[in-house]
Amino acid sequence: MPHRSFLAEVRDAVTPRATLLILGVIALQLLFIASYVGALHDPKPRDVPFGVVAPQDASAQAVTRLERLPGSPLDPRALPDEATARNQIMARDIDAALVIDPTGTTDTLLVASGGGRVLSTTLTSLITTLEKSEQRTLRTIDVIPSARHDPNGLSSFYLVIGWSVGGYLGAAALAISAGAKPADPTRAAIRLAVLALVAIIGGLGGALIAGPVLDAVPGSTAALWGLGTLIIFAVGAATLALQGLFGTIGIGLVILLVVILGNPSAGGALPPPLLPPFWKAIGPALPPGAGTWATRSIAYFDTHAMTGPLLVLAAWALAGTAITLTAAARRKT
Repeated sequence: MPHRSFLAEVRDAVTPRATLLILGVIALQLLFIASYVGALHDPKPRDVPFGVVAPQDASAQAVTRLERLPGSPLDPRALPDEATARNQIMARDIDAALVIDPTGTTDTLLVASGGGRVLSTTLTSLITTLEKSEQRTLRTIDVIPSARHDPNGLSSFYLVIGWSVGGYLGAAALAISAGAKPADPTRAAIRLAVLALVAIIGGLGGALIAGPVLDAVPGSTAALWGLGTLIIFAVGAATLALQGLFGTIGIGLVILLVVILGNPSAGGALPPPLLPPFWKAIGPALPPGAGTWATRSIAYFDTHAMTGPLLVLAAWALAGTAITLTAAARRKT
């Protein structure tokens, strides 16, 4: 048997397909590092919706002063009274509010750590510094505190990550067991039905673990179950769709969308007002961002401001379903 060179052995062992896959993995790895470090390395508040409660003659002056802060950290608006400020925080129209006491030297800052403790801490530090420059003092009231077993308000985010992972791993498992591209619309429909079952079970399991079992995410278990089911199915359907169009490469595209772009922009580790503009803009349109917002709304904000995120998740689910079935039908013909 003739002796073969080492280079020939390498060429036989490492096929062009394997080379492309390895290059793809390296690219995803570098994109992962760039996205997470880029999104989270330098948190700064930008245009945070912020209420100001003050007497009429002082209100406009206070709003103007806050509007002119360097870097535009706040987007202030005058509110008539403290009750309105609390209601708008609950409705997620604003993230905090300053109640100015015209008869004394101590003002009150209303925050909501349930929406993200990093944001409430950042706002407290910013307003405290401003108050000191005016020879005034500040007391802070957390009107919507994070749960006792979730002091940093991150459990909602991690719950959504778990649901998202369940979605694309479930779809990937179907591809590994039966081929990335279903042979016909019937097979595609079966995969979608199995995925729906996975979503129902995974949604319930996640809601029970994060809620009653660990007491980390308060709110309605039934509502969390429904949301989790939608998140898993939306991500899974998108995975099936991309697999149907691009084969195994579709799994890498889902990782790009959900993990590399979706997770750092989701508002979990850093709430949206602390993210750079690009990440703040794309987060609400991706499943992790829509899911994190909706989960926190269920857990802390009495289900307010959920219409937009639910529509985003429904759009991913419907588009993924339609593309999966259409791609399978075209292959059959």
